Amino acid sequence: MNWQGKTVGYAITGSHCTFEEVMPVISRFVAEGANVVPIISNSVLTTDTRFGTAQNWQKQLKDITGNDIISTIVEAEPLGPSKLLDVLVIAPCTGNTTSKLANAMTDSPVLMAAKAQMRNQRPLVLAISTNDGLGLNAANIAKLLVAKYVYFVPFGQDDPVKKPNSLVAKMELIPEACWSALEGKQLQPMIVQRSAQA
Repeated sequence: MNWQGKTVGYAITGSHCTFEEVMPVISRFVAEGANVVPIISNSVLTTDTRFGTAQNWQKQLKDITGNDIISTIVEAEPLGPSKLLDVLVIAPCTGNTTSKLANAMTDSPVLMAAKAQMRNQRPLVLAISTNDGLGLNAANIAKLLVAKYVYFVPFGQDDPVKKPNSLVAKMELIPEACWSALEGKQLQPMIVQRSAQA
């Protein structure tokens, strides 16, 4: 894949345990020539966890991409009129973000960016990471599966024994899923084995 000349919006929401997994993916986009615009949710902006501080993750994003982070709704709104992003990926995409997106809510920078992308009829790619993907959030995922311009990074159960409702995308497939989305195609297979038990 040659990402030269492409602008990738990379949005991160509050599945903090997967941040370490997605940073190399962002580096890969940059290494393959993409201009990566980082976008973060309010949780990523303000929350320190056992997986790292908000400040540290933001520093990594800026260092990898070389771009300022979009962290407010006001900053995200111009993505619509400017048509800046060729593709927008939300990775990780939490159950909270999934449910709001499926129900047309726009109360965070990430959701505003998603709204702008769909307004422009350009691909939006979701890498879900949610403990209730096979619970209450299953209905929201189903709504997004049939939505125009929305694509998924292949996903599966990450721990079917201890967390039987949990679904997590295979983050290493994010660039491939985005490339397929640019061609108007869902990367297949979409439902994959995510753990040794699944």
